[in-house]
Amino acid sequence: MRAHSAGGESRRRPKVGALSAHRRSALVIVGYSACLALCDSCIVIATAACAAFLYHAWWGGEPITYSMSLIGSLAAVLFALPCAARGEYVVPAYLSFEGHAKRTALLWSLAFLCLLTIGFVTKTSAEASRSAVTIFYFGGFASLLATRALLVVATRAQARAGGLLCRRIFLVGFESEIAVFRKRYEASMLGMNLVGAFALRGGDHIQADLALAAASARFLRPDEVVIVAPWSRRRLIDACVEAFRRVPASIRLASDPRLAQLADACNFDIGRASTIELVRPPLSNAEVLLKRSIDLAGAGIGLVLLSPLLAVVALLIKLDSPGPVIFSQRRYGFNQEPFRIFKFRSMTTMEDGRNVVQACRNDARVTRVGRWLRRFSIDEFPQLVNVLRGEMSLVGPRPHAFAHDQNFGQSIAPYARRHNMKPGITGWAQVNGFRGEIKSEKDIRRRVKHDLYYIDNWSIRMDLLCLWRTVASSRAWRNVY
Repeated sequence: MRAHSAGGESRRRPKVGALSAHRRSALVIVGYSACLALCDSCIVIATAACAAFLYHAWWGGEPITYSMSLIGSLAAVLFALPCAARGEYVVPAYLSFEGHAKRTALLWSLAFLCLLTIGFVTKTSAEASRSAVTIFYFGGFASLLATRALLVVATRAQARAGGLLCRRIFLVGFESEIAVFRKRYEASMLGMNLVGAFALRGGDHIQADLALAAASARFLRPDEVVIVAPWSRRRLIDACVEAFRRVPASIRLASDPRLAQLADACNFDIGRASTIELVRPPLSNAEVLLKRSIDLAGAGIGLVLLSPLLAVVALLIKLDSPGPVIFSQRRYGFNQEPFRIFKFRSMTTMEDGRNVVQACRNDARVTRVGRWLRRFSIDEFPQLVNVLRGEMSLVGPRPHAFAHDQNFGQSIAPYARRHNMKPGITGWAQVNGFRGEIKSEKDIRRRVKHDLYYIDNWSIRMDLLCLWRTVASSRAWRNVY
């Protein structure tokens, strides 16, 4: 058994709330994709203007630069949007020129066909010369191909220099298969940052090895966990998938070199490395940024609007009973990274050790003011600060105290998957009535089932629905005491 990190990764655990290498990688990917789309759009608009200039220079007549610029802008939109929808603007696609000519010809022709249809329907096609439009079509295609060829050269150079290692990869498998994979694929030229590899021993050690490998992957925070094993080892592959489902990463199966004829059935999402996606991550990089933007906006606006109420509540807590206004407790967040959750103090005790007793109905530890705060969930409002710090989200699985988290994790196998997404102030389980005291294992299993449903089916619509139900649904107010 052997585990090691690659690419000079730090052994220190990323600080919660800091801009980690994982987040910088996501920003680089999204930023580079936006630049690729912008390059295509600018080239299309510039070609349209050049077509108008050439037409006027060769054939004379009235200048048509303005109308051709409008046509170029519309063509840029009609070309760039389908490219983005098809996933053309990703770094791995620009590590090789293979396929660009065919895809560009198809999408450019479709965009031009749509452009001509719009001109015919709106009766505006007569405003542009047929000669200028013809120059624009062929010149645009040539310009796009030339631009993409230059971008491929630039992207490959950046990849070699380590500036565009867009996907953080963790390999797991037997040592011989890992060696073959690394020899077959040059990591940097696939846009891969190989952050670690774990060699399994086999035999009776598989389960122990996989548990350690999953822990290593949690520490290294990869985007992709690639299983490097012969496809005939079905049980091993299933065991790997089960072990790594607790890691917030995509799980992929590397193609078997002995089954190369099936490579066309594989996904080529990691550069030219043929892999099959077995388990997708809860959120893509774009979805992570979208959800984070909504969290920042919602938490910031919420704190500003609620500041008078928060000040009054703080004063009432101070007058009601001795002790601090804010109570903090250790919780596990995304990827099981610990953080301190903030709440208004609503009880006379502030437990944060191995034994934490959950609040129950008519609990004598709850203060007079605390009873009202808990009834209307006002004690949770300080967690908006946790959202701003990046430790929580507005919507997600509710975090439990350390002691409870460890107990539930041992008795319920899929429990750890709740940490594949940031914890939330509210969640799908809570708005469906599964909150409050956990009296039996059945209660926590129902809660976990709803949390995993949320993780596997996340959407912005689902987040908005959770926020609405938190306020308006009677189910969300069950078992509140």
